[in-house]
Parts: sequence; C-alpha cells; structure tokens
Amino acid sequence: MKPLLDLRHLQLIQAINETGRITDAAKKLGVTPSALSHRLREAERRLDVPLYTRMHKKLRKTPAADYMAVVAERILTDLHRAEEDVRRMNANVQHVVRLSVEAYSNYRWLPSFIKFMKSHTDGIDIQIMAGARSDPLTGLLNRHLDIAITSGNVSQAGLKTMKLFEDPLLYIMPPTHRLAGREYVEGTDVAGEPFITYTKVPEPDREFALLYRPTDSYPKWAATVELPEAIVELVASDLGTSVLSSWAVQSALKEGRIVGASVTKDGISVPWHAVLRSEDVEEGDPIFQVAQLLSEWCKLPESGFHIT
Repeated sequence: MKPLLDLRHLQLIQAINETGRITDAAKKLGVTPSALSHRLREAERRLDVPLYTRMHKKLRKTPAADYMAVVAERILTDLHRAEEDVRRMNANVQHVVRLSVEAYSNYRWLPSFIKFMKSHTDGIDIQIMAGARSDPLTGLLNRHLDIAITSGNVSQAGLKTMKLFEDPLLYIMPPTHRLAGREYVEGTDVAGEPFITYTKVPEPDREFALLYRPTDSYPKWAATVELPEAIVELVASDLGTSVLSSWAVQSALKEGRIVGASVTKDGISVPWHAVLRSEDVEEGDPIFQVAQLLSEWCKLPESGFHIT
C-alpha cells in the first residue's frame, strides 16, 4: 500500500513541531510560508484529519500531529543514518555504530579503544553522539544511539547490558582544602561543606544514600551543575566540593588541579555497562561486536579503567 504522505510532509511536521510557527518552519525548510501552508493543507487532505489548530499566530498540535511527529522523527532519523552510512562506504566503512557516555564528555579513552577495535575488525566506524548523554537510554529506544555507556544497573524492556568495569566514586576538592590528603571521607567529615552536585535526585547506590544518610550529616548544597567537566573546574577554583566517578576526573587529578578521597572507608563503587537494544544482541551484528570489543578492551591495563 502506497503511503498517503511523502517525505516532504514528514519534514513539514518535524519542522512545525520544532518551531511552532509556519513562518519559522518555512525558513527552516527553505520554502515560502504560503508553499508550506499549501503543503500542510495537502497533508491534512490526504489523511482526512486536522493536524494543527491555530492559536493566535502559533500552531497547536492535535493528537494526530503528536503521533505523526514521533513517526516523522524516527523515519527521518533512520533515513539520515542510512544516507550517512552509504556515504561512508567509500571509505571502507560498512557499518557506523553510534555511541554516547552518560553524563560525561571525557573521551580521552576513545583513541586507544578505536586502535584496539581496528586491530580486531574492519569496516566499522564509531560516531560519538555527545548530545544524547543526558538521556542515553531514550536515545537507544529512539534509535538515535546504538550503544550507551551508563553507570548503575539498567533494567528496561527492550535493552540488554554488558558489564564493562567497576569504578569508585571520589570526593573531589581543591588541593588547599582542609581534607586534602585524607584517604577517605565519611559523612561527618563533609557536613556543611559547600557541595556542587550533578543532580539532587538521590540514587540508592550513590553518595546521598551511602555517605550522607547513614550519619545524618549533609553538605551545604552550593549548586546543581549538570556538566561534570564544569564541576571539576568549579572545584579546582575552590568554589565547592563534589563527588564524581574516578575515571572521569583522572586528568584533573594528574594535573594537580584537584585532589580526591575515597567515599567512606570501604569506598563506593559504581558499575558501568554498555547498553544496547535487545534486537542487536546477535553474533555478527556490528553493534554487538563493538560492545563485545569494548568489554574486552576495558579489561586491559592500558584502558585505565578499574576492573572487577
């Protein structure tokens, strides 16, 4: 059965969904507003349902437009990905695997892994999707990503995990801090300390539940900064302290801009996993192959990760 809508109609729906106005959507697509209005009327006529209602100068989506916007995003993303894959084939690349790391944008490990991957396989390229780091699991389900490297345990329908490494959390502070030189800190040590947090949503395996709550000692919440690299810079400038994954702050530690201490005497370690769609877990699938190679590489001393 031939579809009622063309790609240009899906582009229209996506553009209006992003801008909310015919004039802005037309500018984004490089056509005139009158041409885009005609295209919208054509789409509604073909579907025999209204997609938008006008509210002053803005368009309000109907439930039909909401649904079609999701479909348009998926189809256009898949088409763009296919086109990019085809264009790369001339460079002996048959498969492009899109990858992102949850929260962090530290990719100093990437060159070493790519060299390891290329020594074991041909025709696979890695593309880093940094914009997906805030919600990589949704990126996987929406097919914007192929592999998400995430912390903690993941249990979600349609996704499979592969253990990579176990990494300790570090309490980080400027070198001049009163606790600098300590091997570890307890909750009572950091009570009242200005604290820069990545998120104020407590997680069961992190510092809030395992460092602060047991001693009923809490820091002074100085700021919420969703970029760990920015947190490191603020801590290095003596504007607060924080708790971050050890692997992600190694550069700043080696440079001496910050110092770190174990979180509690026994330490708090967080597991990191490669997460991929269940449908991609199949021998010979390039996505599964990259995840397997990533797991193997993490066990090597040169990877720099803490393996259990």
